Amino acid sequence: MFKAVFALPFAAFALIAAQPAPTPALGINPPAAIAADPANRLSLQLSNGGTIVIQLRPDAAPLHVQRVQTLVRQGFYDGLTFHRVVPEFMAQGGDPTGTGEGGSPLPDVKAEFNALPHLRGTVAAARAEGEDSANSQFYIMFVPNALLNGKYTVYGRVIAGMDAVDKIAPGSPPPEPTKIVRATLGG
Repeated sequence: MFKAVFALPFAAFALIAAQPAPTPALGINPPAAIAADPANRLSLQLSNGGTIVIQLRPDAAPLHVQRVQTLVRQGFYDGLTFHRVVPEFMAQGGDPTGTGEGGSPLPDVKAEFNALPHLRGTVAAARAEGEDSANSQFYIMFVPNALLNGKYTVYGRVIAGMDAVDKIAPGSPPPEPTKIVRATLGG
């Protein structure tokens, strides 16, 4: 009996020890060095009078953050609309055609699914059917939605201006869409 009692815990310990170490979880808040870098703060000045400030997360999705930074520096987002805005869900923008079918001239970005959750204010890459089909489009969550976790690349979170997000005109497309007047880094 003595051997049986110790055999089971030892076997369980051996199985646990044989498992690969879990990857470190991403915290909801970025590491201090990322938060301190002005290039990781995106400001969207909107036609509704508000400004949204987004903390970008290159530690979670480096390719997507690099794409957004590149497009902002090119002025790509300036003048684009939020073309799909579903109350109590999300606001989607970043499409130069305003239809949800367009993107930038740059190639699509490989998916970087991560453990960052879809909370109110989460910013993630919109994509077509294929996992690696994200390009310039993004969405901002109005409310949490755990069903999206791990299925889309989260690369940022609104840290100021959720009141402006809440005022983005609804519709698919909205009759009078809210525009991004100017997108800048360092805000």
